[in-house]
Amino acid sequence: MSAPAVVWVVDDDRSVRFVLAAALGDAGYEVSGFDSAQAALDALSRRTAQLQPAPDLLFTDVRMPGDDGLALLEKLKAAHPGLPVIVMSAYTDIASTAGAFRGGAHEFLSKPFDLDDAVALAARTLRRDASAEPGDVAPDAAGTADTLVGDTPAMRDLFRAIGRLAQAPLNVLVTGETGTGKELVARALHRESPRARAPFIAMNTAAVPSELLESELFGHEAGAFTGAARRHVGRFEQADGGTLFLDEIGDMPLPLQTRLLRVLAEGEFFRVGGRELIRVDVRVIAATHQQLEALVAEGRFRADLLHRLDVVRLRLPPLRERRADVPRLAEAFLQAAAARFLAPVKRFDRGARERLLAHVWPGNVRELENLCWRLAALAPGDTITAADVDGALSAPPPAGDEASWEDALGRWARERLAAGDSDLHTQALERFDRVLLEAALAHTGGRRAEAAARLGLGRNTVTRKLAGRNRR
Repeated sequence: MSAPAVVWVVDDDRSVRFVLAAALGDAGYEVSGFDSAQAALDALSRRTAQLQPAPDLLFTDVRMPGDDGLALLEKLKAAHPGLPVIVMSAYTDIASTAGAFRGGAHEFLSKPFDLDDAVALAARTLRRDASAEPGDVAPDAAGTADTLVGDTPAMRDLFRAIGRLAQAPLNVLVTGETGTGKELVARALHRESPRARAPFIAMNTAAVPSELLESELFGHEAGAFTGAARRHVGRFEQADGGTLFLDEIGDMPLPLQTRLLRVLAEGEFFRVGGRELIRVDVRVIAATHQQLEALVAEGRFRADLLHRLDVVRLRLPPLRERRADVPRLAEAFLQAAAARFLAPVKRFDRGARERLLAHVWPGNVRELENLCWRLAALAPGDTITAADVDGALSAPPPAGDEASWEDALGRWARERLAAGDSDLHTQALERFDRVLLEAALAHTGGRRAEAAARLGLGRNTVTRKLAGRNRR
């Protein structure tokens, strides 16, 4: 009978160390616990001096007194590169996971975790072929204001996936509903990758007229077409050495899909009207809210291009599937707004948080962000109440990709007429004024003179309209 595998648990939290060690011991492993990185390193030195092998597996927390878990991981990998290490942390964000995988961690385990899951992970890890390579990793990068926020299981899974994929030179397809933050995923993949010092170029293919899209992507030479007075460098050349993010890829016309396929396959192209072969090294991250497989079946999207783009697929969940993240996201947006407005940070009271949690968020994170900026600019007190949230939510929602705001207004009018309402013109004008005023004041940080100028109104007119709104 072979000797049991040796597993070490390093965590300064005695309760975590005890229960995890007990669960692993019950599973048949020989387990030792340590309260610091230095204690584990000292024990490892003694084993080495006694010609004993390193442990078969090590679990380590990240935040500990003295050397943290990532410093311990670095030292362990330098001395024992084949030792699998599972990093544990209550702080599951992109920087933490990318740092762990960069250091050679086998897996990242989010606290709090289920003991059965931890034991199962240990069993899978110990069954690995000793020659298997550690998880993909990415370099450190400072957090920025446009980072993804979330602590729900779906977001933790996404953060771990980004941490693993950041360094791999693979094309990625990001899927998710409009407003979920797909560009933030692309920026995180770039920021945590070896390409981080090179350009990140973003382009929404649905926002560019089809007749200009080819030139925007690949550039053009002077005289290539009417109005082309000088050479234009396209997005692929701009992104050379870095990352090109193509949003709403499902709307790309079929002829351009063929050209894009060649660039992805060969890394080369001609500018429009050019004869010089341009070679680039670009990682492409594409995104869509559409079902590309359905578009392929309809003949509107090339199957071979889908296979080129969809090397790895990341799904960004809608906000309604991770409502527990709403309060944290909302607080982050209020802080960002306060920094922009040079004003104190407002807070949500309990009723306001409950109202946020109850909303279905059809516009996803973008809708929540816009709401928080309106509240930061317009809520009368330092504490935001449920009534403030209800007032901000009562504004007509922005039109989606399939309908203009005029269509939304038409639907509202038909619904009100069917319900027997009268005086719709006055109601519509009031709501029209409110939406425009709130948007302008949010954009200018509450500065009425600037908001009036942006709207093409006099300041007295804005003041009068605000006074009328407040009386109601």
